[in-house]
Amino acid sequence: MTVRRARRDAGWRNWAGNQRCTPAVVERPRDVEEVTAAVKRAADAGRTVRVAGSGHSFTAAVLTEGTLVDLGQLTRPVDVDPATGLVTVPAGMRLHALNAVLWRAGLAMSNLGDIYVQTVAGALATGTHGTGQRLGGLATQVRGLEIVTADGAVVTCSADERPALFSAARVGLGAFGVVTAVTLQCERAFVLHAREGAMPLAEVMADFDGLAERNDHFEFFWFPHTATAMVKQNNRLPADAPTTPQNPVAAFVEDELLGNAAFGVVCQLGRRMPSLIPRLNERSVRLMGSRTYTAPSHEVFTSPRRVRFVEMEYSVPRAAVHDALDAVRSVIERNGLLVSFPVEVRVTRGDDIPLSTASGRDSAYLAVHMYRGTPGYERFFRGVERELAAMDGRPHWGKLHYRSAEDLRPAYPRWDEFQAARDEADPGRLFTNEYLRRVLGP
Repeated sequence: MTVRRARRDAGWRNWAGNQRCTPAVVERPRDVEEVTAAVKRAADAGRTVRVAGSGHSFTAAVLTEGTLVDLGQLTRPVDVDPATGLVTVPAGMRLHALNAVLWRAGLAMSNLGDIYVQTVAGALATGTHGTGQRLGGLATQVRGLEIVTADGAVVTCSADERPALFSAARVGLGAFGVVTAVTLQCERAFVLHAREGAMPLAEVMADFDGLAERNDHFEFFWFPHTATAMVKQNNRLPADAPTTPQNPVAAFVEDELLGNAAFGVVCQLGRRMPSLIPRLNERSVRLMGSRTYTAPSHEVFTSPRRVRFVEMEYSVPRAAVHDALDAVRSVIERNGLLVSFPVEVRVTRGDDIPLSTASGRDSAYLAVHMYRGTPGYERFFRGVERELAAMDGRPHWGKLHYRSAEDLRPAYPRWDEFQAARDEADPGRLFTNEYLRRVLGP
């Protein structure tokens, strides 16, 4: 058995470029046996282990000076059961690749976030959620996990088999071991009828509950220093419903020229001349216009992200969404901040996963962003965090925040349940780093 490893000086960094490390060893296993061997080697050498996905988290969750396991070459056949909708996939599979496989099989994931390059395991570990008031995040679609634990054992878990491990590891922050396979409950493929357009922010908030109720998937983006929101209303149709795709030229203009290239130029200009940001945001809203189209669900849920940024996202109780958005606006105004990136607002149904940001409650999510390299983003993020934490807010595990285990524990009613499962799976804390010591405790 040969395992390919990187040299000592091979560094790792995330997509945003704000996190980087130089592991002692990078392991690139091609099957579960090689994962087991890599874990045992690290343990024997006294090295901790972290797992890298696609690098789309903004936190230090991956960083290590020990062993970094890259699952990009871990392959196994995708097992699809069309009768039950259960699909078992390798943990390192990218979501865009999985979506293509599912569509060909007449299936789809019930909900998705907007990033399609995440790995399946990485999206789950950090609590990726999507939007829809009748739907939970991605982890609620999980029906089984295969995990290589600290002793090198390959264990499987589900609601019936090792239920405590299964419950906690669905949003596990990589704290239980190396997830090598995931079984998902998928549903019959569907298309989405998408309507996107600008609305006055006051009108959106006045009808927030109605918009969430009337649409299967609802979200909006508010551009700071404007009174306008870009609203997305996506509703389900059967897979055989006629599609009305966008004109290719119009789609290119919307997604690539306006959504990425032009927006990137706007952000660069705003970074160099901050005083222009309010006018640039007004212009951005006007340029985006509106559009209506129908396409396979995964093509509507996801979109390319070529403009790089840093992000913080908070979950708050659903009823607090108005106060939460007012608080974000107040932080911007009170501190005289100039913010070029929109604030994203979404909703999900509550779930029963111990460290899910929607654990035990229906939730609203507010995501704040700053263009990569913009000075002062931390002042913005810390200000928003102080306000939303006071509203029983919970930070997205894959996005920047400044919380620690001491003040996170009261925010999660099932915190001790997670810790008990972790103590059993990894009592010696093989799968840890500074980030996990901060957010989960020693």
